Amino acid sequence: MRATKIVATLGPGSDARIADLVAAGVDVFRVNFSHGTHEEHAARVASIRAAAGEARRYVAILADLQGPKIRVTGFGVLAAVDLEVGASFAIDAGLAADAGSPLEVGTTYPDLTREVEAGDVLALGDGLIELEVRRVAGSRVECVVLHGGELGANKGINKRGGGLSAPVLTDKDREDLEFACRLEVDYIAVSFPRSAQDMMEARALVLQHGARCDLVAKLERAEAVADAQTLDELIEASDAVMVARGDLGVEIGDAELMGVQKRIIFRARQLNRSVITATQMMESMITSPRPTRAEVMDVANAVLDGTDAVMLSGETAVGEYPVEAVLAMASVIRGAEESPYWRRPTNYDLTCQEVDESVALAAMMVAENLAGVAAVVCLTASGRTPQLMSRIRARIPIYAVGDRDQTLARVALYRGVFPVRFEIDGQDADQVNAAALRQLSRGGIVSTGDRVIVCRGGYHNAVTGMTTTVEVLTVE
Repeated sequence: MRATKIVATLGPGSDARIADLVAAGVDVFRVNFSHGTHEEHAARVASIRAAAGEARRYVAILADLQGPKIRVTGFGVLAAVDLEVGASFAIDAGLAADAGSPLEVGTTYPDLTREVEAGDVLALGDGLIELEVRRVAGSRVECVVLHGGELGANKGINKRGGGLSAPVLTDKDREDLEFACRLEVDYIAVSFPRSAQDMMEARALVLQHGARCDLVAKLERAEAVADAQTLDELIEASDAVMVARGDLGVEIGDAELMGVQKRIIFRARQLNRSVITATQMMESMITSPRPTRAEVMDVANAVLDGTDAVMLSGETAVGEYPVEAVLAMASVIRGAEESPYWRRPTNYDLTCQEVDESVALAAMMVAENLAGVAAVVCLTASGRTPQLMSRIRARIPIYAVGDRDQTLARVALYRGVFPVRFEIDGQDADQVNAAALRQLSRGGIVSTGDRVIVCRGGYHNAVTGMTTTVEVLTVE
């Protein structure tokens, strides 16, 4: 079974193929609030749930907030301008939105002049164009082109090393967050957080709207990864994090990106949070039916690092081969997980602060070291214990068993965790384990003679509350 999960972004290239994408193996759908209307997003969410129900699968829904967009404006009748190395070029916050030319362009961020100074480097678009600031005068940032190219309207502006301080949650984000809460999505991704405080603000809004959505911090600012304490605090303030390599690579530089990716994944696992690796993982498949070998290696590397999920963006949102991209990613994941390099560490290097953490670690150590164990079964209401178990890089599948649909959808993101619906009501507390095993046996998940590790709460509260018991049972 494939342990690492797949996140696919919806868009014009895939809206009509959601059922095909579910069948191909998508575990989480990303709904990108940077594009489209609330009505379009509601239709996507309804289609996801209908397709997942038809396939009898649990699929999570991730609503991705746009965040602050610091952009250049437009060039009037021109679609783009060519910037040559050594040429002068200015970004002027006082320029009309369509008054750009080969010499200057406006910006959506009026505070730019207060946050840059001579010597700073601004990266435009995907970071291919670089401008060095020479002088700041009034509303105007005068630059010289270090790396040229074609600059189109509405391209993003990043500052190398970070330092642009636009508020994380814009008015649009607050409206979108409230709407996502009404849709009861499973995850909400917060774009460009700088610190744990940004995530706390988003969580307060989720609670204010009476929702139970988990939060994903998209790590794409240099400030977010500048030091160990800031990164750890951001991870701990979130339920999951995303290695958003596009803007992050622009801000910190591509040479630093691989090491930062590995550090984020490692710390997320140590701190009991899930982690998604994203951006350009199979970018060539927007127009090609096959990935490049470099893309295959990129996905495999993230799998070997221990990421919970790998994400497709334009490949499925606007690409010509969305289903093929999912199938290709699934194939690469399986290849990486079958590699001898995908092995559990002998030293878990984990410190347990809570009882359920200790129980989860103990269960996985037994599962890995006892002969004949086919599965770990966790009766859960919140999904916390399966998430804790999934931090251990084990080859044994973990089944999250319960009767709360939102929890079962949420755990679809966790590496190596597979949701199974099981009706708890009416079960005697001392018969729950046996009943759960019978259901798994009927589903072909376990077979007669298999050993199964079963985790649950105390016998007077089999599912809700803290996990406190571990049993080794044999399927009869």
